[in-house]
Amino acid sequence: MGAGVVQNGGGGRRRGRRRGGGAKPMSEINVTPFVDVMLVLLIIFMVAAPLLTVGVPVELPKTAATALPTEQEEPLTITLTADGRLMIQTTEVTQDELIPRLRAIAAERKGDKVFLRADGTIAYAAVAQVMGALNAGGFRNIGLVTDTDGPRMDGSGG
Repeated sequence: MGAGVVQNGGGGRRRGRRRGGGAKPMSEINVTPFVDVMLVLLIIFMVAAPLLTVGVPVELPKTAATALPTEQEEPLTITLTADGRLMIQTTEVTQDELIPRLRAIAAERKGDKVFLRADGTIAYAAVAQVMGALNAGGFRNIGLVTDTDGPRMDGSGG
């Protein structure tokens, strides 16, 4: 990427080499290939970034709640899908396996926070049952995951 050779000629109008003139290194850097590579990398990262969010696709309910502060550790996520499947992160589990698997996973983690994602079409009773099972299993720090921009219910028309 870099250096070329400039002929040591006088005036710059003549073409060809001049006798006795030595070649000196060019002290300018050609940045065009560097910019090209950076633009390609930028496009790659812009396309790949949305694909890095791993999760089970569910239609989360919309609320006016604000986002929780981010933590350094990836959150432990329980997902209840529209067809009633129960997932830990992206692994499907049965109701009987939920608490034993969570205890095994939680033993290796620093934080005790568990996020519960439930499809908006799921009955409230099913969500409450999963929350009750988590609570009975010793998981007391449970956060419900929702989408933003829901109704504010404060008369502001949002």
